[in-house]
Amino acid sequence: MENNLSRNKQHELNTICIYDALTYVYSGQEFSVEEIMSSIFEKEYVEIPSFDKEVVIKSLTHLDEIISIFQEKMPKMSFDRLNLLERSILIMSYTNFKFVGGVDKRVVIDTAIKLSKKYLGTDYSGKDDYKFVNAILDNVL
Repeated sequence: MENNLSRNKQHELNTICIYDALTYVYSGQEFSVEEIMSSIFEKEYVEIPSFDKEVVIKSLTHLDEIISIFQEKMPKMSFDRLNLLERSILIMSYTNFKFVGGVDKRVVIDTAIKLSKKYLGTDYSGKDDYKFVNAILDNVL
């Protein structure tokens, strides 16, 4: 099976898959990881690289554990108060570093910063959201 996606594009698609799955999780609806991934990657599930499947499935399998770890490192703020995209980026990054492994901490954080800059921009107070994501990951990883 040939993978013609860059690793950065894979991280982006994985984050979107996690985002979609979280929308179902938080609304209490059932969903199919295979259907979400097939839709986002625009190919049959069997054609999706195993790396991507591993990141998304491990993110969802360890979701409660990951949220708990972030919450411990954010005592003044609830993880649930972050917007869903921030949560998705953080969860994907943590999974990639802790459960998939083999990736340097700086590389994981740089990828999260790129995704944050692309999708989050600035918050209502004019602060750059990527700095917040950077600080959290630097503290947690």
